[in-house]
Amino acid sequence: MRLVCLDLEGVLVPEIWIAFADAVGIPELRRTTRDESDYNKLMRFRLDLLDKNNLKLPDIQKVIGEMDVLDGAADFTRKLLERSSLIILSDTFEQFAKPLMAKLGYPTLFCNSLVTDAEGKIVDYRLRQTDGKKKAVAALKSLNMEIFAAGDSFNDLAMIREAGSGCLFRPPEKIREENQDIPSTETYAELLEQIDLFLS
Repeated sequence: MRLVCLDLEGVLVPEIWIAFADAVGIPELRRTTRDESDYNKLMRFRLDLLDKNNLKLPDIQKVIGEMDVLDGAADFTRKLLERSSLIILSDTFEQFAKPLMAKLGYPTLFCNSLVTDAEGKIVDYRLRQTDGKKKAVAALKSLNMEIFAAGDSFNDLAMIREAGSGCLFRPPEKIREENQDIPSTETYAELLEQIDLFLS
């Protein structure tokens, strides 16, 4: 059996933290896994900024409620689900992703969760597991599945390499240059073409 695993933000939906940063006027919150390879360092930085600016989970969810998926993503996901099973492997949080999953036809999502207090302040986060994308792909391979993986950021490289088949999708130039052995795509048509080659 063959299966496709995709990153979420930057591949199917806009970067949530960037949208929120722009909405609240805090440019430092635009920093993402495209810029920082250490996810724990990045999240501690974000939580510190939220605390300093008295921003809570409902503030972020309000912005997410006004977001849409990337142009062409819903059609791409529909076409992909006609060809293959799909699992979204993301470092986002279940409290962020639900309204966006609805717009993508509810594909299966493996992600993390946030810890909040009674007032909605984000006090911590819980990873599904450390290096969860790579380990999810490895677990699926242990079930004798062949995996195609795609993403755009530092935190997607391990799952793509673990899968053995896959590509980058609209990565920053630095990531593209440092990983020239991984094919790179810029459009959903090109990504679907790579997936079709894998499935054929």
